[in-house]
Amino acid sequence: MKKETIVLGLGNPLMADEGIGLKIVHLLMSACGENARADFVDAGTGGMSVLHYIANRKKAVIVDCALMNTEPGTIKRFTPDQVKTVKELAHLSLHETDILKVIELSKQLGECPGQVIFFGIEPQTVEQRIGLSDLLTKKLDDYVATISKELVA
Repeated sequence: MKKETIVLGLGNPLMADEGIGLKIVHLLMSACGENARADFVDAGTGGMSVLHYIANRKKAVIVDCALMNTEPGTIKRFTPDQVKTVKELAHLSLHETDILKVIELSKQLGECPGQVIFFGIEPQTVEQRIGLSDLLTKKLDDYVATISKELVA
């Protein structure tokens, strides 16, 4: 049975810090265990599948790497209404999508969670390699603590 809250980790682990959302969702899953009050999903480069994951939930928390013109390692919490899309799609993959457009489509379908929260983390390194930068790795506990607070709110 699906829970009212879902936490989605987005990203590509083959592109260094672009995989931060996936790492955090796995750490949250381990920390919360089987009695978690949320479902945790490694959505990877999920594209439109995110639409189905969030459908008819009360709350969706989405964690991803985000270019925000801040200091690398910075984490920011925001809602869809607080940001605008600057992403240019290359249209080279069926998994490529603009997450804000997915949220808008969910609203149009009448399936959008009542609350959608994003946690964006400014990357230090986005390049073809496996593994997070040392900077983001050192902050993992802080990221997990910050996002965990959202799950009890």
